Amino acid sequence: MKEILREIGMIARALDSISNIEFKEFDLTKGQYLYLVRICEYPGIIQEKLAEMIKVDRSTAARAIKKLEISGFIKKKEDQHNKKIKKLFATEKGKHIYPFIIREHDYSNSVALEGFSEEEAEAIFHFIQRIRKNIEKDWELVKKGNRRNY
Repeated sequence: MKEILREIGMIARALDSISNIEFKEFDLTKGQYLYLVRICEYPGIIQEKLAEMIKVDRSTAARAIKKLEISGFIKKKEDQHNKKIKKLFATEKGKHIYPFIIREHDYSNSVALEGFSEEEAEAIFHFIQRIRKNIEKDWELVKKGNRRNY
């Protein structure tokens, strides 16, 4: 079997490294842009749902969210019905750099898919989605404290 996950990992790390370098001018580091994009796209999202979307544990998400809040990119607001729930929103500063992040994302997508037909790009998308869904099953299992059987 081909080392598909190694290839996916190398692609992800390369793109993450590029983004971290390019977004450094905005004081966004270590993948914080991922959180900001999701918060801009889903205003009022809660921390737990955000962590689930990005596929990180709650403590990793909490650290990134705290840094974004301290840097003024996002703010937390209490839920009207349950004061324990904190909803996340982008500030004007966060909303201002969102288009730049999306432009970088779109550019990286076009570079990655250069030379592929529309049909091939669509097939790749569906294959990668299937891989993600397969992996999510194990992610959920392990996240709940279980172990995988090798």
